[in-house]
Amino acid sequence: MVKGISKQVIVVHSPDPKLFEQAIFILKDDAVAQGVTDELLLKEARQAIRGFGGKKARFSLPAPMWAAGGAALTGAIWLLTVLI
Repeated sequence: MVKGISKQVIVVHSPDPKLFEQAIFILKDDAVAQGVTDELLLKEARQAIRGFGGKKARFSLPAPMWAAGGAALTGAIWLLTVLI
């Protein structure tokens, strides 16, 4: 049990609760003291949730292709060292 600590939180409920029911954000101690409105807090929380979707890599190869490329590069370097 923790005594003497109180934190303010924002709870944002999921619009599609297949996996998650809600997200809980813990506010910084000085967030409310800076005059941040409730609307701004909710807006920031929703933007953070949308940002957690992750970005897909622009260039993606399957693992066997990376292995073949590494083997080819190793073979080319070995060949160059033998010939030179």
